[in-house]
Amino acid sequence: MGFAAFANHCSLFPGALPIDQFRDDLKGYSLSKGTIRFSINKPPPASLIRKLVKARVAENESKRP
Repeated sequence: MGFAAFANHCSLFPGALPIDQFRDDLKGYSLSKGTIRFSINKPPPASLIRKLVKARVAENESKRP
């Protein structure tokens, strides 16, 4: 999970799986395979970010030997 700020938007980088899992919750945001782009004036709600982080942690833990 990563994030970045750019001149015209901010981005979250949770990866493809969390975006696919929560695609309905992400309607209204610009999406690509592993990126969520949003305006600084309209960030995703904290509850959605928590879901994305938990999904990413679960994905990473499932890959551990």
